[in-house]
Amino acid sequence: MSTYANGRPLRFGVEATAATAHLVDALGYDFALLTDDDALTTAAWAAARTEALHLVARVDADERTPEMLAHAVGTLERLSGGRIEVVSPVWPRDDASAVPITTESIAELAALALEHDTFVLRADEPAMRTFAVEILPKVREAIEGPRRRALRRPGIGYDHVPEELAHRVVEPGDPEFPGLRSTYLRGGDPGLVLRPTNADEVASAIAFARTHRHLPLGIRSGGHGISGRSTNDGGLVIDLGRMNAITVLDEATRLVRIEPGARWRDVATALQPHGWALSSGDYGGVGVGGLATAGGIGFLGRAHGLTIDHLRAVEMVLADGRLVRATADEHEELFWAARGAGANFGIAVAFEFEVDEVADVGWAQLAFRAPDPAAYLESFGRVVADLPRETTPFLILGQGMAQVMAMVDSSDPDVIVSQLQPFAEAAPLVQQQVVVAPYAAVMNMFPETPHHGRGEPVSRSVLAREMTPGLASASADLINSGASHFFQVRTVGGAVADVPSDATAYAHRDATYSITAMGSNAQRLDYWFDSVRRQSDGLYLSFESSDDPARLADAFPPATLARLRRLKAELDPDNLFRDNFNIDVPETRSAS
Repeated sequence: MSTYANGRPLRFGVEATAATAHLVDALGYDFALLTDDDALTTAAWAAARTEALHLVARVDADERTPEMLAHAVGTLERLSGGRIEVVSPVWPRDDASAVPITTESIAELAALALEHDTFVLRADEPAMRTFAVEILPKVREAIEGPRRRALRRPGIGYDHVPEELAHRVVEPGDPEFPGLRSTYLRGGDPGLVLRPTNADEVASAIAFARTHRHLPLGIRSGGHGISGRSTNDGGLVIDLGRMNAITVLDEATRLVRIEPGARWRDVATALQPHGWALSSGDYGGVGVGGLATAGGIGFLGRAHGLTIDHLRAVEMVLADGRLVRATADEHEELFWAARGAGANFGIAVAFEFEVDEVADVGWAQLAFRAPDPAAYLESFGRVVADLPRETTPFLILGQGMAQVMAMVDSSDPDVIVSQLQPFAEAAPLVQQQVVVAPYAAVMNMFPETPHHGRGEPVSRSVLAREMTPGLASASADLINSGASHFFQVRTVGGAVADVPSDATAYAHRDATYSITAMGSNAQRLDYWFDSVRRQSDGLYLSFESSDDPARLADAFPPATLARLRRLKAELDPDNLFRDNFNIDVPETRSAS
């Protein structure tokens, strides 16, 4: 039995009936739970494991109903710790087949249904059908309509949303809104969320956004991005989460079509039965669209390159609503730009990747004592300098401790141990776990994280060729200052460096390290991070939240940036797509 994930309900049912289906549709619920065996206790069990539950439960009218209800309420209160309010309307009965409907009972039940997160309805099926089909739709509009309109934000043409999108938009006050307003790290309060399901609907959403150029515009695939602005305050969000299909196009060439709303854990799971994998970050809950247009520094990176290095075609809806297919042979300049700066030019609605044959991999989690962060970083750098490309380690370093997560592209235990052994000899090892597992198992290792971010994420990013003493010292000063609560070093190089620097918009192919620091105060973090930045050469835009225009020069070398600006002026001259890592042109800078 499934329960809520990220504030969104998952559909489940036991002995669902047509009458209940009517009620579920009328109320806007995402599932119904019906069972003839102590239904309310079962309902309490489900509700206690959710954050916001809309629940319909049917209990036959008999002498046990009050006792069962009391038992269920008590169970729910104990399990939920006060998180969920129990609502138990009393619905008058004459007999088992009919329920008298009065103005008072309708108003009471409708108000409860529309205002409370947990709602237990006790009624027989004819009553459910009558209430749902004949009465509730009218009452719902009478009660909810004014409330919904009262929460609308100024400057948005709510009544002019394209017809094909109107039935799936989410406004403030809608039941789905709490699960969509924020992202993993950023708190938000958008005025309208558009949820297209295909390229034509994406074009309609873009057309609507063009009439609202005065508002922020967020483009969301998975909502896990650090630097992106896939939520906002009072603006529009185009949410691609329902465009999540994964299709094998050609088994012989391992060509796979993936839509932007798919999650990387689902991609890995779909590819595993074929013995395939596609390098894709370090967390399976990330959406495909953001990562696949920025680069994709993942656990298979040194062995197989960036995610974008496997891209063979991208379908993108441009600012003017055109759907184009970009490859090495058509719309070549857009194809070049999409691999490293794609969010600036349109909304990607599908990617075609040539994926790799990948057997089981070695997966290691190692913990070390690191009382001297600078010394540990230098020793880590020496190990990486001699490391075979089959192994890709990521390092999280704090005050006194270091954690290395590493993937070895081999299922041979001897190879795995030999490539990990230098890390074990570089510092005192206090904990280790090494397993042989499918890549999909690693991508599914961490549970889904609720997207209930608050405030603004503060993240800084650099790329570096070497772990020099100066870089290690500046990083240690940052860590010891307490200005950063998260400091990570990802390794690149290997296969990433095999691609010429001008082949994609991601141009820093000679980098060995991608360094990210996160903090709670931008000014304080910048004060300490500036020394790190001076020791570096480049920036990975997915991990940089600063909107300082100077960061453009860090992310893109001069020739790359000039080329991107020319294409931006051609494809998005009004700078519609400006709320991510924006490549503006001088003429549009004042408008953005």
